[in-house]
Amino acid sequence: VYKVLEGIAYTLRSVPDPELERRADAIIAKIAAAQRPDGYLNTYVTLKRPDQRWKNIRHGHELYCAGHLIEAAVAYRHATQKRELFDVAVRFADLIDREFGPGKRLDPPGHQELELALLRLAREVPHESAQRYRRLAAFFVDQRGSAAGREPFGEYAQDHLPVREQREVAGHAVRAMYLYCAMADLAALDGDPQLVEALESIWRDVVERKMYVTGGIGPSASNEGFTVPFDLPNDTAYAETCAAIGMALWNQRMLLAGGEARFADVVERELYNGLLSGVSLCGERFFYDNPLGSRGDHHRVPWFDCSCCPTNLVRYLPAIGERIYAHRGDELYVTQYVGSQAEVRLDSGTVGVRQETEYPWSGRVRIHVDVERPMRFTLRLRLPGWCRQATVMTSESTRSYRRRGPAWIDLARTWTGGDEVVLLLDMPVERVYADPRVEADRGRVALQRGPVVFCAEGVDNGGHARNLALPRGAPVEARFEPGLLGGAVVLRGRALAPESSGGDGGRRAREVELTAVPYHLWDNREGGEMVVWLPESPELAELPGEGAALERDGVRASASHCWRGDTLAALLDGLEPRSSGDHDLPRMTFWDHRGTREWVQYEFASPRRLAGSAVYWFDDTGRGSCRVPRSWRLLWRPVESDAWQEVRLDPASRYASERDRYARVGFEPVEAAALRLEVELQPEASAGILEWRVEGAP
Repeated sequence: VYKVLEGIAYTLRSVPDPELERRADAIIAKIAAAQRPDGYLNTYVTLKRPDQRWKNIRHGHELYCAGHLIEAAVAYRHATQKRELFDVAVRFADLIDREFGPGKRLDPPGHQELELALLRLAREVPHESAQRYRRLAAFFVDQRGSAAGREPFGEYAQDHLPVREQREVAGHAVRAMYLYCAMADLAALDGDPQLVEALESIWRDVVERKMYVTGGIGPSASNEGFTVPFDLPNDTAYAETCAAIGMALWNQRMLLAGGEARFADVVERELYNGLLSGVSLCGERFFYDNPLGSRGDHHRVPWFDCSCCPTNLVRYLPAIGERIYAHRGDELYVTQYVGSQAEVRLDSGTVGVRQETEYPWSGRVRIHVDVERPMRFTLRLRLPGWCRQATVMTSESTRSYRRRGPAWIDLARTWTGGDEVVLLLDMPVERVYADPRVEADRGRVALQRGPVVFCAEGVDNGGHARNLALPRGAPVEARFEPGLLGGAVVLRGRALAPESSGGDGGRRAREVELTAVPYHLWDNREGGEMVVWLPESPELAELPGEGAALERDGVRASASHCWRGDTLAALLDGLEPRSSGDHDLPRMTFWDHRGTREWVQYEFASPRRLAGSAVYWFDDTGRGSCRVPRSWRLLWRPVESDAWQEVRLDPASRYASERDRYARVGFEPVEAAALRLEVELQPEASAGILEWRVEGAP
């Protein structure tokens, strides 16, 4: 509710709406009436668990919700000049300040948000109160990783090390982003070199080793967050919408703290890709997670029981005006290219600025400058990192810029009313390649034009997209199509689609048309397959109807079905389970199939002599719907045959379905091209695997 109110506030600033304001005022009156006399405000605790106030800081959300209340209150006061919600927020903040801090309650918020909100509130109150709020925010940040008088919450909540010693991102992605927002705000206020060093190291870890091409972060559903460097699976990418918004909020703060264009580049990548994909064109359906590949089973929905993502979009998108311009002294920065107009107060006076552009479909941006009197200042235009060549035209000159990497184009001059600048950013279609350590993207290419990443959908490509290969050098052209998806640039080219395996082990393929649409617009028509990373060779493409597959170290793992929130990489990642219900490890499950017969198999690049197998079943009894299977067996396929044969178990072996241990079997040695584990699921239950090992013969 607080995030919706914050979004209403930003909307009212741009588009006054008396009826919307009346609705908001009525909600605010109810919020004020629910506040306790001492300032406490959390209706769940007050009504359902009155004896649990401040009793579950680790997993409860009292402080998190307080942070969003404060952000909404500040925004609503700016928009309407009304104080009722602001006064509620101040009373609650004062209560928290009385109860938390040195010598008081020592835990920081389990879910970060209050820290950055207190720093925002500090800019709105008299000096004495501002100092208290800043000290409390700094206390919460500094308590992370401290075990003095409390039990740390661990890596999940970035509470495993003091923040100044943290050098890599870890844990829950949204929590991490909100923490870094607060750290960036504190670093900007105090110039703390240790905070600056930690933030820079963490930023490079995220951007250079743990971020998807769409800007998505947090690949794992099990912790809604981060795993190891370069672990970026596509079909199972969690990449929560809230995490993309948090990444944009953090990078905006990093931009304002130091003025470096690379941070604005990240904001742009989030905005036009992994953030905007979170909402449908109609505005009424949402993604919680944003995978980079789908077999047609992932769709936006109207709502979630955990409603953080829709409401985060509601507050982020109407506030985009705060992220277009920036200023310092007599420097006016254009950080994002968005049709807009604003008044910016520089040291020498107020400047009116207006942009006219069809960005991101076009790289042409016309900027109008308006001043009441001739005024000297520097207009700084962002040269995006994706742009290799740009041209700037003014009444005085035309200049070209060639550069790899984000930078600023500085126009220092005396400006007069009516001056114009035209910026032309070259926007060819670019082939993007992942770091070779990203296993999921080896041999694959993504397409990007300007800041927009593209994907292929089955609806445009004969019902399939995962069977397409885009050879190196194959031309791809961009064209604007006003009648498609509300008007968008679409990429068209020629691809290869494999039809079958040839007798020589290769694949026969035919040439087909390829259509790719902006990633943020996918799943707005009929459902179907989607893929961002296209293989360059037909050998890596899927045959139509082929199940989930992954290739690693000469072993190709595939399955009859793998839930999009899980990964086949779990089968052979070498991570040791602690129990069958270990939710901290990656897993492969057949969810949401129940009571069916399924399979998972390994195909070997060269034949292997095998004599044993060990499988660790995933069974989350008491938490989910996966159980050890009703029955299972092992099949093998000879080198020169397509027929599967069941292995002959050793006399002492049996097919066990037990929890919390490896089910090991030995069998007569076979020279196998492939090994298959065939599973019969229990009635009304699914099943999964944490690890599957095969053992060679002596």
